[in-house]
Amino acid sequence: MNELIIELTEISPKGFFGTQNANIELLKKYFPKLKIVARGNKIITYGDEEMLEEFDKRMDMLVTHFGKYNKLDEDTIERILSSTDLNGVEEAESEGKVLVHGVGGKLIRARTPNQKKLVDLMSKNDMVFAIGPAGTGKTYTGVALAVKALKEKQVRRIILTRPAVEAGENLGFLPGDLKEKLDPYMQPLYDALRDMIPAEKLENYIEKGIIQIAPLAFMRGRTLDNAFVILDEAQNTSHSQMKMFLTRMGKNAKFMITGDPGQIDLPRRVISGLKEALLVLGNVKGIGVIYLDDKDVIRHRLVKNIIEAYKKIEHDNEF
Repeated sequence: MNELIIELTEISPKGFFGTQNANIELLKKYFPKLKIVARGNKIITYGDEEMLEEFDKRMDMLVTHFGKYNKLDEDTIERILSSTDLNGVEEAESEGKVLVHGVGGKLIRARTPNQKKLVDLMSKNDMVFAIGPAGTGKTYTGVALAVKALKEKQVRRIILTRPAVEAGENLGFLPGDLKEKLDPYMQPLYDALRDMIPAEKLENYIEKGIIQIAPLAFMRGRTLDNAFVILDEAQNTSHSQMKMFLTRMGKNAKFMITGDPGQIDLPRRVISGLKEALLVLGNVKGIGVIYLDDKDVIRHRLVKNIIEAYKKIEHDNEF
């Protein structure tokens, strides 16, 4: 009797197998002449060689689908097992192109006109500045584009960074090891990733260095090749930090710089590297700039009202 072993290394076996191995039981019904055993992260199958070849082909389609959409249900399994390719199981999207199918099948897409412009701009440029107030989806859309690029093998890694301004990038006085010191500043990036990549897979990516999350100071001296790199909270960079970051760009790299010039936490008299970069690089070919505004806010409805209220007193610096 021939044996086929399929190891699930890039997806969650628990999610793929289904509740109480329901998906495996369904496979058994479609392939009654095969003996199918799910064990750990492996599917071990015994049977006729020709039948095993067909099973292997269908399993590859199922694994590909799960890797892309992070879900697998009975209807999808039935359609994949009765089709010759994945065209019949692609989900129709009427509200705009889906960037990533997140955890639990969550559809992550550009939701506002400016977010869609950001996606389009990123496809046409290797470096894009996304400027706008809190809640406009700058970082979230950027992370979605990075995850999409990684899934589609356009890049080999994702690098997410932000200046740890609150700690002055001098983290020695904070309790805990380096990771514990940095995590509070990197949390928004972790939050976005957890929406898009299952926890087990995300942890694996971080362990292997496929996804790197680090403060801006850690970028010094590096050349970032084959990577989608996002500098978040860029309004809190200095001249030297911004110049250092922008010149890290290597071959086959995509850079996105996000920031809100209205929320600068730098010491007085320190010029924001973001504001300066927008003046210096605004007309450089290959660099795109998109401005998002309160119409793009997708958080609680009050956030939009708060931004509008602060706009009215922006001219007055006496707080």
